[in-house]
Amino acid sequence: MHRRNRLFVAIALAYGLAGGLLALAHLAAPDLVPGNVPKAHAHMMLLGFVLMTIYGVGLHVIPRFGGYPLRSERIATWQFWLANAGLPLMVAGWLAWVDWLVTLGGAATVAAMALFAANMAATVRHKSPLEK
Repeated sequence: MHRRNRLFVAIALAYGLAGGLLALAHLAAPDLVPGNVPKAHAHMMLLGFVLMTIYGVGLHVIPRFGGYPLRSERIATWQFWLANAGLPLMVAGWLAWVDWLVTLGGAATVAAMALFAANMAATVRHKSPLEK
């Protein structure tokens, strides 16, 4: 498995743990963590834990299902950096009530999603060498 894909999965687990701890801290003492904790928690779990897992597993497995290589390792690497820059910016923006950080992080996150979609579409659009 490509190192980047392993990092996606490892970082997903870290986001899941951090998101869970954030929620527990908020439940235990609602004033302990300032900002919009429910939005930060939700995005850490959904974009951090779930989507990063999908990225890591998808980049590894989807090309192998069809028997062809990933179309662009470079695009996948850009996707990694955009996704892992965007989510922390969004979370920081919600916790600090800074809307422009949320917007900037959201744009980076959507760009990462678009890169993943384009890379997967380019990877699977041709007939697989395994098909007869």
